[in-house]
Amino acid sequence: MDAILQEWEDFARTIEPPALTMDDEALRDHARLMLLAFADDLGCRQSDQERMAKSRGQDRRDGQETAAEAHAQARLLSGYTVVQLVSEYRALRSSVLALWRDAAPGSLATDMGDMVRFNEAVDQALAESVARYEQLVKRSQNMFLAILGHDLRNPLGTLVGGASFVMQATDIPPKYILVATRMFSSAKRMSKLVNDLIDFTRTHLGPGMPIRVRQGSMVLVCQQVVDESRTFHPERWIELDVPPLLDAVFDDGRVAQMLSNLIGNAIQYGDKNAPIRVGLAATDDDIILAINNQGPPIPPDKVSTVFDPLVRVASRIGSDQAEYTSLGIGLFIAREIVHAHGGQIHVASNVQDGTTFTVTLPRRGQDRRLTDAPSSNA
Repeated sequence: MDAILQEWEDFARTIEPPALTMDDEALRDHARLMLLAFADDLGCRQSDQERMAKSRGQDRRDGQETAAEAHAQARLLSGYTVVQLVSEYRALRSSVLALWRDAAPGSLATDMGDMVRFNEAVDQALAESVARYEQLVKRSQNMFLAILGHDLRNPLGTLVGGASFVMQATDIPPKYILVATRMFSSAKRMSKLVNDLIDFTRTHLGPGMPIRVRQGSMVLVCQQVVDESRTFHPERWIELDVPPLLDAVFDDGRVAQMLSNLIGNAIQYGDKNAPIRVGLAATDDDIILAINNQGPPIPPDKVSTVFDPLVRVASRIGSDQAEYTSLGIGLFIAREIVHAHGGQIHVASNVQDGTTFTVTLPRRGQDRRLTDAPSSNA
């Protein structure tokens, strides 16, 4: 144990800058516990099924934090990168195997099996460390984005209010009115990006997208969102096909946000010379929204990932289109809003029909539908 820990410490001291400010105990933290866990693993019987499960990351867990997970958290707080974290395991494996070889030059019959088990145990610990490290990094990033988005709301609100006040003035030259109008439009777009950012982090840090449902007119919401989109994009042709009346139980603000994101996606990726079609229909139980745009279809291998955050932005990096008008999370937020209502969203894309996003929402609200559903004992 002491020889292995000494080599571990010697290697850890070569990792700068974190090691420059860490004492012996900090450099050796959790290493002893991990070595004891490796030894326990070597002493336990293992079936072929258990070995296969471990190799696939399906090892049985008792819910308690492992030494490898605690080590990853400590290293992250000490300033280690994930590459440096992995290098520690590589050094640990190398030093143990070298000491093993020197201690048993004759080679016992059981050495090969023990060596395989040892490597499996190291790989398991490495996987646990990397998983915990990644989880903590993502949580820190999401917390930072949430704080950033929250703190940007107030100054943006001031910009929107000030620009709106100037726009209504009647005693200043028209050129100032024009500048204020542009400021107002830009600030509103920034506010939408900030709201999307806050919603994105909320879905990752909290229980999901919050909604407050009530009886309302789906027709009125569709008309308002389409009118806003036409105002912001007067160069685009947006068609709306809705019935005279259609009431439902839903969160009107969230549904408007979802529809705005889908129309914005259609504007961004659709053919500028072809119309964008927004349709609303209903059955006795469901509301059906369809947003269609013409243009290059989504590749079949990308259809299943269009709702993943940042996917479509990443796919355009390095392309000729250098201007991005969103964070690449609009479709993700739209899907979360749909799921929060107990609905479904699907996309179909081909050359003939273009790209169509179809949203199906329960007409009487998610809670009402679950209440009215027959029980399993019926």
